This record gives sequence, structure tokens and C-alpha cells, in this order.
Amino acid sequence: MQWTLDTTHTQVGFSVKHMAISTVRGRFTKFDGTGETDASGKIVKARFTIDVASIDTNQEQRDAHLRSADFFDTEQFPAIVFESTSITQQGSDITMTGDFTMHGVTKPLTLTGETAPVVKDPWGMTRTALTLEGKLNRKEWGLTWNQALEFGGLMVSEDVKLSIELEAVGVAEAQGA
Repeated sequence: MQWTLDTTHTQVGFSVKHMAISTVRGRFTKFDGTGETDASGKIVKARFTIDVASIDTNQEQRDAHLRSADFFDTEQFPAIVFESTSITQQGSDITMTGDFTMHGVTKPLTLTGETAPVVKDPWGMTRTALTLEGKLNRKEWGLTWNQALEFGGLMVSEDVKLSIELEAVGVAEAQGA
């Protein structure tokens, strides 16, 4: 079955340590995605695209800095793309590895999480959901800006945690709705 992302019921978030003492959380507000399941209902393919300029950390000055050439350089690199290359699913547990392209660099990234059962919503459409988490070192994708602090730490951690809560709807049904 073919699936498309229900963007109104999906969240794409991240968190990063700030000054080695606190966690800053953010999200992307514009994204899209598709997937495919086999006859047994296991996910066999997934693709997500994120509009990087839609970054929102609840602080406009920081968001503008993140969009700038110091970080994402959204004018030159407007999208983050994840395309699965390997998916293993055991019960509701899932491990998804794929090509993760950010800031013009493509590297493998593994996301883990769990799937929800397939259900029919009150309008007769088939839906499912997926929760995924992962961790990456932003420097490996060319996001290297930082500032040393007097006490020896860094302004922004290199490690970024990703968190995706998505809901998908069957494509044929979504087109007929």
C-alpha cells in the first residue's frame, strides 16, 4: 500500500544542548513524506523532505541565525531529505536506515522507533502512525559553527537528537477524499 504523510498530525522536532547546561528544542513546520508497505503491512520504503526555512525554536533571532550561512544556509540548501535504504521491523519495533541529506552532504542515518496499527478512521480512510528517533553529529553534515565559552564548553553541542511523530493515510483514499 502507498502512504502519504498527514502533515496536520505530524511533528518533526530536534533538541540540542546549549552552553553544555540546558536543552534547546525546535521543530520544522513544513515537511512532506511518502511510504510503502508490503502485503503483510511491514514498511518497505519511506521518504521524508523537510523545508529547512520552516525551522522554529520559538526565538526569531535564533531561527534567523540557524537559517543563515553560519548553520543551514537555507538559500543554498533549502531541504533536508531522508530516503530509506534498509528497514527492519519486528512487531511494532522498527529500525530504519537511510540516506540523510542535509547542507549538501549525504550520509547514512539510522532511526529507531515503533509503528502503530493500521486503522480505519471515522471517514473510512486507512491510517497508521510511526514514531522515530535518532541522533546525529551536525559537524558530519558541514554544520560547524560554534563558539568556545570561558568555562571550556561550546555554545552549541555537536550532537543533535531528532524526534519524528508522524501519521500517514492511504494514498488512494487520500486522493478520493
